[in-house]
Amino acid sequence: MKPRHPEKINKPSSPIQRKPDWIRVRLTNSLIYNDTKKIVKKNNLNTVCEEAGCPNIAECWSKKHATFMIMGDTCTRACAFCNVKTGLPNSLDTNEPLRVANAVKDLKLNHVVITSVDRDDLLDGGAQHFSKTIIETKRFNPNTTIEILTPDFLRKGNVFKKVVDAKPDVFNHNIETVPSNYTKVRPGSRYFQSINLLKQVKDYDEKIFTKSGLMLGLGEREDELYQVMDDLRCADVDFLTLGQYLQPTDKHYPIKKFVEPKDFEKYKKIAYSKGFLLVASSPMTRSSYHAGEDFLKLKQKRIKNLI
Repeated sequence: MKPRHPEKINKPSSPIQRKPDWIRVRLTNSLIYNDTKKIVKKNNLNTVCEEAGCPNIAECWSKKHATFMIMGDTCTRACAFCNVKTGLPNSLDTNEPLRVANAVKDLKLNHVVITSVDRDDLLDGGAQHFSKTIIETKRFNPNTTIEILTPDFLRKGNVFKKVVDAKPDVFNHNIETVPSNYTKVRPGSRYFQSINLLKQVKDYDEKIFTKSGLMLGLGEREDELYQVMDDLRCADVDFLTLGQYLQPTDKHYPIKKFVEPKDFEKYKKIAYSKGFLLVASSPMTRSSYHAGEDFLKLKQKRIKNLI
């Protein structure tokens, strides 16, 4: 039997630490969970919930919430924190955008998050495929808000415009960690490429909401975290997510610290003070965790302020 991540076989082992009491996976409603799984399977789709080993999969799938991962299950990069396998991906599936749209309809989603693996092998990094997926999803689900979580499109020029032109409601690209960690944690990425992408998206379409997120517990200092918040605000990023990094296997980057819930609350207050419109900050927070509920609350708040 082939290993799931052959590229990690020769990496040094780092024992997985015991999780503190405040990190607990919630129980499932097994009937709804199974319904979600059937819909995903029926439409032959990948989800980041499964491929990245998300700890919130039980809770989210029990609410028929799934985050779709397009362009295959194989990434062209090998980030030290990520559980998605690395290798040479298959060619794009031209029918995938339609299947995503059908799955969103089957799940009756009011808000959907669509992400992807990195596709450095493609001339446009997969931007056109994102665009087609957004357009098809809107066509079959005109009342569903769409949040996309994209790669950084490193060395791909202005291809991000293809994605923005399809008019998603939220454009998300994760910074993931502080700059000093990049060579160890995100060796294939560049911090300022990510910051510039978010700024360029906002400059291109000032009406689109932009979003980014970081994992904590990777050895970052508080002052570094605050600097990233400032950099994101200088790029006019609207939404921020902060969550605890959890080591997927002993071959992944080791956890340096379990950040306490009270510290996440402190960072949330500081982030709001810096001008973010929406901040989700807790040990279990992930980019798509409660994304729909949070976005709805923001829209309701804005409507209330206009009355």
